[in-house]
Amino acid sequence: MSSGRIRRAQLVSPFGVGAMSILVNGTSVVTAGLDSWFRSDEPGNLYIDEFVVQEWRLQDRLNVRQLRLPPDARTPLAGAGGAQRNVKLTVPVLRFPRWSFCIYCKLLRESPLSMAEPVRCPDKRHAGMKYKPVMSQVPFIAICERGHMDDFPWSPWVHQALQPSCGGDLRLLSRGGGTLAGQVVRCDGCKAERTMERVLEAAPDEEGRDHTVLSRFLSKEGEFSCAGARPWVADPGSGCGQPLRGALRAAGNVYFPKVESAIFLPRQEGGASAEVLDVLRLPEAKSRIQLLHEVLGDVPLAQLRGQMPELLAPFSDEELTTGLNAILGLPTIKASQDEGGELTSVADWRRPEYDLLRATPKDPDLTITDPGVPDSLSHSLDRVRRVETLRETRALRGFTRVRDGNLRISDGKALLRRRPVPPERDWLPAYVVKGEGIYVELSAQSLGQWESRDEVRERVSRIATSFASVQQQRGLGVREVTPRLVLLHTLSHLLINQLVYTCGYSSASLRERLYVSTEPGAEMSGVLIYTAAGDSEGTMGGLVRMALPQNLEPVFENALDEARWCSTDPVCMELGEAGQGPDSCNLAACHGCALLPETSCEEFNRFLDRGLVIGTFKNPSLGFFNAQSDEG
Repeated sequence: MSSGRIRRAQLVSPFGVGAMSILVNGTSVVTAGLDSWFRSDEPGNLYIDEFVVQEWRLQDRLNVRQLRLPPDARTPLAGAGGAQRNVKLTVPVLRFPRWSFCIYCKLLRESPLSMAEPVRCPDKRHAGMKYKPVMSQVPFIAICERGHMDDFPWSPWVHQALQPSCGGDLRLLSRGGGTLAGQVVRCDGCKAERTMERVLEAAPDEEGRDHTVLSRFLSKEGEFSCAGARPWVADPGSGCGQPLRGALRAAGNVYFPKVESAIFLPRQEGGASAEVLDVLRLPEAKSRIQLLHEVLGDVPLAQLRGQMPELLAPFSDEELTTGLNAILGLPTIKASQDEGGELTSVADWRRPEYDLLRATPKDPDLTITDPGVPDSLSHSLDRVRRVETLRETRALRGFTRVRDGNLRISDGKALLRRRPVPPERDWLPAYVVKGEGIYVELSAQSLGQWESRDEVRERVSRIATSFASVQQQRGLGVREVTPRLVLLHTLSHLLINQLVYTCGYSSASLRERLYVSTEPGAEMSGVLIYTAAGDSEGTMGGLVRMALPQNLEPVFENALDEARWCSTDPVCMELGEAGQGPDSCNLAACHGCALLPETSCEEFNRFLDRGLVIGTFKNPSLGFFNAQSDEG
């Protein structure tokens, strides 16, 4: 049987439900749906509480009862008996694509999703061999914009018919060349042939709908549309109707995970206190709570107090009720989405984090101190905070294919399971990382004066125009590109690149979290740079030390100095003004100066421009920090 190992965090992103990965033996598989997780053949072995993640804000945002860590690999310990729980739990995978081809005779053959053994070529020309050749999985699949995925339709493609009458053996031949035109499908029965040329292409019509080569030119009888197949939950589909697009199984457009993250915030008014939660999480309390909830469907306070009178005596019924909701993962506030399943804006979602980062809370999962602002940066910065401890939870809420577009909550959840579950049993996979960080907030007065300048707005409008065309083509939600967004985002990248060298972190270990809003009366202009990593690199203290005034001042100076001249200048600064980078949504920003690994950047390395930070060659005063220097 084929098996493999993967990090738990990778089962949220990038190899979550519906994503393809390669096992150690070379088999391509797709991660099974949530229906198949947490299954055990041994009664009493499964204890879900060990995997439950408490993140009240994220549960409310995604409208789920629980967030759970993916199961980890545990082998039975000798002599442990029934005391050991959650052993031999796995996350199932299914073999996909189902079609394979022989590297010798090129025969194409389909196998079941559940096929666990190597597929061997059945062609008669291998009859005399002791061991028949192992077949390799084909590199082509078919996907649609609604997240569905299916095997490539080999027979309809070569026969150019929706229901081919010929049942001859198919072969995938290679006739040389570096393009898909050299890949040919041939039928042994009717001798029909067809190349794979242009099978990955699509073009929009006048109404903006994509017409793919695979759908439009497959058959003279009409379009070959998506059937709605979901092989990760063994669902062949009952119709979708979207254009079907050919894709290489390892292509970047096959899987875009939708991950929501939250920085832990202590509950505010009406929430559970840390003291209540600490008591209810004690092993003797949690086991009783879980048992009562499973048997009765509720946890009567009188009965719970009767079992633990001394532990619960200091707390009121209201405090215990709120604490029980948190322990059991029950929503305590209205979900931050409308009836259609659309999430609230990122600015509204992050505003509570922004408010708390500006304060100095002390909690085991969020400790913030105020080191003060360096004197030389007092005109540019309003606040600096040392985030000594933080906890970030990331949850998978669905995925898209073809394009990284918008995804409604309900649509994303439907992709993760074969059948929907009632709200009281709804959960999503998540993982938790702890780290530290630096929070920097720009001066509200200086920022307001700078972003009101016509030359600043005109420069940002070039990025906004490029992004507007991308929004229209990809059906993305409305998003305003403002001067403060580009300024803060670029400054964040410049600081991260400098901190990598100053602190010795790896380039992908630092992340950014932007707090940007121009809403009157609710403006935000801060950035959190943090090390939310699952290893020791995230909690060694090297980053928070950089928030001290004597350390932050040279970091800023060096970051700005490095930004004044890129290794590719004058090309980056001058020619970049026409637009460069992903979707042409950058100006003066390239791999030599301002780009980061994609895991570190929230915006996929878009909305970057050094010119707004330190000015251009022709107009140095355009830069925010140059303007503040001149005033100083």
